[in-house]
Amino acid sequence: METLYDLIIVGGGPGGIGAAVEAKMLGLSKILMIEKSENHSHTIRKFYKDNKRVDKDWQGQAVELEGNIAFIDGTKESTLDYFDSLLDDELIDTRFNCTVDKVEKIEDIFHVTTSCGIDKAKNVIVSIGRMGKPNKPSYKIPPSLKQKVNFNLDKCGNDEKILVVGGGDSAVEYACELSKTNQVTLNYRKETLTRPNPTNQAMIASYAQNGDVIVKLGVDIKEIEAEHGSVKVDFEDGSEVYDRVIYAIGGTTPKDFLKSCGITLDEKGEPIFDEYYETDTKGLYVAGDIVFQSGGSIAIALNHGYRIVKHILENRV
Repeated sequence: METLYDLIIVGGGPGGIGAAVEAKMLGLSKILMIEKSENHSHTIRKFYKDNKRVDKDWQGQAVELEGNIAFIDGTKESTLDYFDSLLDDELIDTRFNCTVDKVEKIEDIFHVTTSCGIDKAKNVIVSIGRMGKPNKPSYKIPPSLKQKVNFNLDKCGNDEKILVVGGGDSAVEYACELSKTNQVTLNYRKETLTRPNPTNQAMIASYAQNGDVIVKLGVDIKEIEAEHGSVKVDFEDGSEVYDRVIYAIGGTTPKDFLKSCGITLDEKGEPIFDEYYETDTKGLYVAGDIVFQSGGSIAIALNHGYRIVKHILENRV
């Protein structure tokens, strides 16, 4: 017989994991989590360097966990292990390597069309990340530099001269981590770094003072070009050649996908939702990174899942 799920969750990041676990613990019996990658927490796996510190609190502010998940400070690896343990439960149906094409509400039931078929549910949570589509600079990146210009740390080696571009937490953490085995410059177009959390602010200040990271602030990049296999960066105040350039300038909301899920967007392309994270369509929710206008927090994403499931249970017919 065809399964009618109480809840289908689109996305296997912290928001999706939080929703799945809370749904199980609070009494929803039929739960399906769909993830397009081969495993959960794709952003953490791809964009976090090995042994990267993962903090519960966000931007120096204490985040109180509201639900049943005991998430604590740790590393990339310990966080992934913990999420593994949460999802290793027969009451949560997980489907990986499965791409969602659209979500459509027909009468009172959601039809979720995927590369694996069509599933039906009473409620749907869309909990997808922004970093799957990283922001790119306005100027052109020459095709010949494809292996030298990155948006994460996947291809970084040792003993390279590296430029990290960005002014947020990821840029600071990339620069400090890479400086242990490379010569690193952190560039941001504004005069000061205001976006990183207090811990990262203190860290980059210390690294800069000790000469471990060169900080180049208040200077924008006009263009980049290839020079003898390296990257020539043309700043407003002159040029410099690097072995590698890493852009850590955030990600964009996947507008077309959200629209295909029946989610109404505002004039900036951001999803519209109420205090319960419910969209204009009753029973259709958003959670995780796409809820954040800037920056994200694993603990807050976990809270999204708890609040949404509570709202679903309070409004069950």
